[in-house]
Amino acid sequence: MEKLTYKKSGVDIDEAERFIKLISPLTKSTYRSEVLSEIGLFSALFKLDIKKYKEPVLISSTDGVGTKLKIAFMADKHDTVGIDLVAMCVNDILTSGAEPLFFLDYFATGKLNADKAKEVIKGIVEGCKEAGCALIGGETAEMPGFYKDNEYDLAGFVVGAVEKDEIIDGSKLSEGDVIIGVSSSGLHSNGYSLVRKIFFDLHGFKIDQFLPELNSTLAEEFLRPTKIYVDAFNLLKEKVQIKAMAHITGGGLIGNIPRVLRKGLRAVVYLNSWERPPIFELIKKLGNVPEEDLRRTFNLGIGYVFMVPEKDSSAALQILKNNNHKAYAIGIIEKLKKQDAYLIFT
Repeated sequence: MEKLTYKKSGVDIDEAERFIKLISPLTKSTYRSEVLSEIGLFSALFKLDIKKYKEPVLISSTDGVGTKLKIAFMADKHDTVGIDLVAMCVNDILTSGAEPLFFLDYFATGKLNADKAKEVIKGIVEGCKEAGCALIGGETAEMPGFYKDNEYDLAGFVVGAVEKDEIIDGSKLSEGDVIIGVSSSGLHSNGYSLVRKIFFDLHGFKIDQFLPELNSTLAEEFLRPTKIYVDAFNLLKEKVQIKAMAHITGGGLIGNIPRVLRKGLRAVVYLNSWERPPIFELIKKLGNVPEEDLRRTFNLGIGYVFMVPEKDSSAALQILKNNNHKAYAIGIIEKLKKQDAYLIFT
């Protein structure tokens, strides 16, 4: 009987060790002074700077990239989905006013290709640098027979901190506050099951096909990474009062703005206050997608919102625009009327 090894069963430990050597310099480039451990240990160590906080509260989030990964497989382009992974986690904890501290990733595949996996990690590293957090650990799982050839899955985990008395939770929102929307970079990481159904199943487009309506190929449009809004928050936090924030992910404006509204308030959003990127109208047209479904699935060009007092709204808009963030006054906070929705469009 032939001798059976772990490698012959589909798990290549040597390739995994090569992968660790490839990514070590990348991950170390994200380290902050609080990182105490080296890559390869059983756990990662991070010393919270207690001099920086009086009463720190840790805030965490976890997320993935979803079926946007299928686009990366089709295009064989893997250096941007890591940015999406970081963005989806970091933007969530940012809504509470947290500073992102450190990030961990989970990369799982059927057969590890160290060079391809390195491209994914490069994106995660880029996202961590943009967010200001350290990539201090992760897990690489090689599971033969569990994933299709040349496919993988990703999950991310972020921890941040905020002073207890500086937590932003919407409790100070009041009638007349202005909703400022900051532009998205495109689809971000939501709605790709519908997108793939429309463009590839119904219409048979190719991933490298150029569409004049988009002035790009489908791969370029669909793989634009999710925007990270840490810089926008840092620009505003000392200059204006931020009463609430929302990350516009799955569920769109309809599903995410009401999550931060306190009892007795509603949000009114002006649909004509910003211009939708062409991709959303193309999705609507090619898929005959109802407007209501479009609003509940996609960000429609607004990736993040700040809710500020009316007196601060002009200053907030100017600060963002002066620093290359497209921003718009997209709505207002009103008192909730009986039997009314928490968010209405006008």
